[in-house]
Amino acid sequence: MKTMNNNNFSKSPFIKGDVRRTGGFAFTLFELLVSISIIGILVAVASTAYGVTQKKARDSRRIEDMNAVSKAAEVYYSQNNSSYPTATGDFTTSGTLQLWPVDPKAGASGTGWTGYEYTPDGTFSAFCACAATENPTGGNSSTNACAFTAAGGPFYCVKNQQ
Repeated sequence: MKTMNNNNFSKSPFIKGDVRRTGGFAFTLFELLVSISIIGILVAVASTAYGVTQKKARDSRRIEDMNAVSKAAEVYYSQNNSSYPTATGDFTTSGTLQLWPVDPKAGASGTGWTGYEYTPDGTFSAFCACAATENPTGGNSSTNACAFTAAGGPFYCVKNQQ
């Protein structure tokens, strides 16, 4: 008695080889959709993490810039008869800073406030310099007038040390 070969029923007549058993020649529509969905989820997670990292990097730059302004103001103070600069231009003309620093992204905390601010008092014996941070609690001040808070705030400020 002749037995029937069941292997012939599982082969496709259009493709050489056994697609269903080896999986070597084609993907199903479902497999493609699952792969595309996984890639989409990974891209969404990566782009969110990248955005957060960018904000932290810009805030770090702002903090470093304000610390540089504070050091330059103290150098100016020691070289100019115990008075702080009257405006940002005094930093560059005196040579304590080559250029006034520029905010990496203007209008950082949604306040409409752009860039860095330097404010001397009326007698030039004190100053306050502030930068807006993108993290609402990433700074040390609640306002751009050196109102320091322990809980942090949307501004990072430095003031005179003398």
